[in-house]
Amino acid sequence: MASIYLELGSKRIFACALEWPGWCRSGRDAERALAALTSYAERYAVVAERAKIPFEPGDVRVVERVRGGSTTDFGAPERPAGADFAPRDHDTAQRQAALVRAAWDVFADVVAVTPAELRKGPRGGGRDRDRMVEHVLAAEVSYARRIGVRHLAPGDTAALRAEVLEVLGSPTDGTAPPRGGWPHAYAARRIAWHVLDHAWEMQDRATP
Repeated sequence: MASIYLELGSKRIFACALEWPGWCRSGRDAERALAALTSYAERYAVVAERAKIPFEPGDVRVVERVRGGSTTDFGAPERPAGADFAPRDHDTAQRQAALVRAAWDVFADVVAVTPAELRKGPRGGGRDRDRMVEHVLAAEVSYARRIGVRHLAPGDTAALRAEVLEVLGSPTDGTAPPRGGWPHAYAARRIAWHVLDHAWEMQDRATP
């Protein structure tokens, strides 16, 4: 059974799996958010397989609800769950880091087979492939700062990601992060969600 928390905005609700970074979808209400999440289980299984972690989530169970905000309604999760502040042992931290690494690998695989120009949305919006890649990488620089990683070599994505994985793969004792920082469990989820959200968008918009 997969433990889920709901992030409740006024216009949108996110359903996020606590133990599976990146498996997080939204809907206009809780029922639709949970339905979206379960509908993406097969797509997320590719990430777990890449990380060599068995993925058999079974039924989903809501264990926590948190209040979201304007970012939630805009279309991105913004609030950690209470469970994210709990201590993490070495094995849990390493597992979360492995899933983040796998999300990056899946993203790279998708980029490699995606055409440069993507089908536009119903109102003509949406980034093309290269702009989307730039957006993802720029966001990761910002996300990295939330866990104390301030890489000084702009454009060195491999080095930045290596430092992020080192942090995410380290155990934590439950001490609250500094003001403006993210607990590592939440950082893993947010980073993987952003990468996969755009990987799946590319796949969907690459088709006629």
